[in-house]
Amino acid sequence: QVHLEESGGGLVQPGGSLSLSCEASGNILSIPSMGWYRQAPGKQRELVATISDGGATRYADFVKGRIATSRDNADNSVRLVMNNLKFEDTAVYYCTARVVSITTKTESEYWGQGTQVTVSL
Repeated sequence: QVHLEESGGGLVQPGGSLSLSCEASGNILSIPSMGWYRQAPGKQRELVATISDGGATRYADFVKGRIATSRDNADNSVRLVMNNLKFEDTAVYYCTARVVSITTKTESEYWGQGTQVTVSL
């Protein structure tokens, strides 16, 4: 089993910055991909950013230029730095990871519990 522990989030004013972190632990051989999704009230969950174990990144168009993701393969963690936050960035942000199990050598997707980001005056 794999657990994703998120930290960060909170309340920030428009134009401000915030950083989220996520660390994976458990039955892990490798993590080919980690990423972030978000879900605003009344909306579907949407992709924010992903990063491969080689460092290749992909960003949603609505965050390009404002958000950067990075990861530390040594401690199975991923970070999301968000700048110039807007009201519409308010959402629950979820960490996700595609993990290859040590025991089964198969790949599965795991999700964190989510952390709230609120952009407000």
